[in-house]
Amino acid sequence: MSAPVHRTPERPSVAALASARERREGSRTGSPSGTGTSAQQALLGLQSSAGNQAATAAVQRARREDKGKAPENGGASAEAKKKSKKNYRDRISGLLDRLKKNLDTVDTWVKGVQTPGNAGMSQQASATADTGLKDSAAVSGTSAGAMNLVTEVPGTAVNAFDWHKSRKAAKASPTGVKHHTNDRRANVKGADTVVGAASSANYTAAVAKEVTKVQHAADAAMAAEASGVTSTVVGTAKGVRSAFRIGGAISKLKKVKELGDPEAVHAASLTELEELRIEANWAAARAYANLDSYWNEDNPGGLLGAADALGGTAEAMSVAHEVAETLDQAQKNVQRLDTAQKFVKQKQINKIGKEAAGGALSEPLKAGAGAVTIANAVMVGAGLASNPVGWGLAGAGGGLILGVTLYKALRAVTKRYEEAHHPERWALEGENPEAKSRSESLGHALKFWQKVSKGERRFIAHEIYSLAAGPDIPGSGRNTRDMRQSGMSLLIAMKAGPEQHKMDEAAWVASLNDPAQKEAWIKEIMEQAASG
Repeated sequence: MSAPVHRTPERPSVAALASARERREGSRTGSPSGTGTSAQQALLGLQSSAGNQAATAAVQRARREDKGKAPENGGASAEAKKKSKKNYRDRISGLLDRLKKNLDTVDTWVKGVQTPGNAGMSQQASATADTGLKDSAAVSGTSAGAMNLVTEVPGTAVNAFDWHKSRKAAKASPTGVKHHTNDRRANVKGADTVVGAASSANYTAAVAKEVTKVQHAADAAMAAEASGVTSTVVGTAKGVRSAFRIGGAISKLKKVKELGDPEAVHAASLTELEELRIEANWAAARAYANLDSYWNEDNPGGLLGAADALGGTAEAMSVAHEVAETLDQAQKNVQRLDTAQKFVKQKQINKIGKEAAGGALSEPLKAGAGAVTIANAVMVGAGLASNPVGWGLAGAGGGLILGVTLYKALRAVTKRYEEAHHPERWALEGENPEAKSRSESLGHALKFWQKVSKGERRFIAHEIYSLAAGPDIPGSGRNTRDMRQSGMSLLIAMKAGPEQHKMDEAAWVASLNDPAQKEAWIKEIMEQAASG
């Protein structure tokens, strides 16, 4: 007996399904399960034909839909390619930024120690006519200039990427908080790109100058003169830019100071709220006494008016509680506003100090050193080659740069350690961060390529926004009108007002009450708090 052949089951047609259904129905009703009458067979034939036509139409419709979706899929593919290209640029920018930050530590040592030391050795070599020392200084100068150049080029590329990205974002939002944040960032990064390119040219000229010294080339004096020119121009430009930044920081500091002490400004409104609280408490006490009188035996009305008295007492106590909460919130807001104003003022003072030491003083000193280099190159025959002025200026400028950089690095390390070991200190409402151990916090603190993301500046930005925001923003509904006005005045003093956002006052105020723009506002406040 042969084995049965297992055939692949075929999908039943519409007619077969209908026939099987009718046979089941016939068996349930007691009717015969045969092939049925000719009318039934004709009906099955019509059903089969209709089913086949419906299936054909469905297939054709699906094919048409697939064809119709092809452009959409193509569009999605194009969009995916665009995003991939954007992510590719972001990754390149991130790698370059990390490379620069990794090189910054060595570059700081070069600018603050090696370069001034080379100037001193060159001066000594010229004074003593020591050829070996002169060559050693030239070799060291070549490596220093190369290190400066290698560090500057990635930073310039990152600034160019950021400028392009911010400029496009600013054009996409012609008004509002996003426009100002991106437009300002585009201006800053554009200037940084130009300065970085000029600095790269300056370091290239410095390397060429030192190479000609090593090779004892005949055009060494010409190379030194060219290097001195570029150094003078770049140093002067950086000094002028730092001076403008100092001016902006002074202007912002002055405007914030003009807002006055929050406790003095809001003293009248706090006194008014205190009087309302006392009045509401007295009203609640009178209502309670009135309710208590209904329980006395000499009350002829008995308990007839007790319900009304009970309702009045509850209402009076509710008003007293609400006034007390409003007063408590107002007092807290005054303290928050005072803390925010002090933070912004301190940031501007720090910026003035850092720009003065790191740019307005150090860069002109470097420019002066370049001018001395030019004089030495032009008038070497007059004995100026051994002039120690250039060495002194270079040493002073390098010392200032090194000091400012070390100060910034120490503050950044401290903030990163605090961010990891004491995250609750600057945690926002609703956040419950977990503190890391001392060793883990120290490891996080030494990641000098990472910025502090959850520190004091973010916390203060949320505080300022919650004071200026409207009732539709969670946490801002209990702000008094005077307090909200003070918050908005602080934003205007920080150069984040309607004028900077290219909006009228009504639209600007409405944007503060828009939950969809909250994150953009926080970012704006964080940048404006630290900038001049």
